[in-house]
Amino acid sequence: MVPRIELNDGHSIPQLGFGTFVVDPNDTERVVSDALEVGYRHIDTAAAYGNEEGVGKAIAKSGIPREDIFVTTKLWNDRHEDAEVALAESLERLGLDYVDLYLIHWPVPSRDKYVQAWKTMVEQRDKGLTKSIGVCNFLPKHLDKLEMASDVTPVVNQIELHPWLQQWKDVDAAKMHSIAVEA
Repeated sequence: MVPRIELNDGHSIPQLGFGTFVVDPNDTERVVSDALEVGYRHIDTAAAYGNEEGVGKAIAKSGIPREDIFVTTKLWNDRHEDAEVALAESLERLGLDYVDLYLIHWPVPSRDKYVQAWKTMVEQRDKGLTKSIGVCNFLPKHLDKLEMASDVTPVVNQIELHPWLQQWKDVDAAKMHSIAVEA
């Protein structure tokens, strides 16, 4: 069984997940079905990947109870101002009533709308459309800005992190905010 990581909001996430980045939408249902069959219970997708529909079909056909599958999807960069609608569209493509984790894909500081998106995501979490909310690719200064604007802390910061890219400042900043790092 895959260990789970406790998040700062009381939920937990499987430590190992199956990412669907660069999975062709035409292959997604089959690939995710295979992943679920071999034991993956965390599926990570994003609106920008164009494959949420295939992820949803695989989940629906799996026969695995919904509460046993952890689903992550992400708010794309041009949707910060209409995050509520973007989440509804993702849920429709996925064929789900809720996602377990909804993330802001990038902060896009040049547009400076990620705090607005965050506040909307808090509302969507409170409505039960997502259990947890977090961010991707946020630098320490972006996390600080969210902390100053909201009393809700992201549960994860999903960043690129591996032996050839060790982003210690970002990892340390996440720890300071009690945010789990997802790589």
